[in-house]
Amino acid sequence: MGQDESQVGQGVDEESENRGPEEIREDIEATRGEMGETVEALAEKADVKAQAQQRIEGLKQTALAKKQELVGKAKQASPESASGGAHTVTTKAKENPLPLAVGGALFVGFLLGRRGR
Repeated sequence: MGQDESQVGQGVDEESENRGPEEIREDIEATRGEMGETVEALAEKADVKAQAQQRIEGLKQTALAKKQELVGKAKQASPESASGGAHTVTTKAKENPLPLAVGGALFVGFLLGRRGR
């Protein structure tokens, strides 16, 4: 079952009859090693829980990498935007200080009005 029909019944030939016991033992050990690897591979494929865990770990790593990438991009963008905005406000205030002074006075008046209540 599952064997190639051309190989069935060909277990003993002239070459294998001329081999010594040590050569046969080496062949048996090699075959056992191959079978062990095959059994391990089949067991790994059949272990659905382990496959799911591996998939979850892969997804976690991908999500972590994306998170780090986005945080890095946000950090790169924020300081420039904030300092650029502050620089723009400072420049505008130096060019035309009157609106800033009026805004400041209104704010102080608002605070004093709230304090009196």
